[in-house]
Amino acid sequence: MTTLNVRIDDGLKAKASKTLSGLGLDMSTAVKMFLHQVIIEKGLPFTSTKDLNVIKTRWDKQVAYALKYGKSYKTAKEALAGLL
Repeated sequence: MTTLNVRIDDGLKAKASKTLSGLGLDMSTAVKMFLHQVIIEKGLPFTSTKDLNVIKTRWDKQVAYALKYGKSYKTAKEALAGLL
């Protein structure tokens, strides 16, 4: 096991900690989750852009993929069974 030290603004840390706490996460767990996603995605697990056309195009592509290949369920019980 190793330790990772990161320097960030106090305000940023406080706001992020509050948000993460609301999700039931602490900072360490959130960073670990982020790093696992970096490995899975082989890059950043998000897209950094302010271009609304790029965002909409990516969203539309993801929706089309989900509609074509995603599963659908008629009941919550059926959906839960699909998770197991």
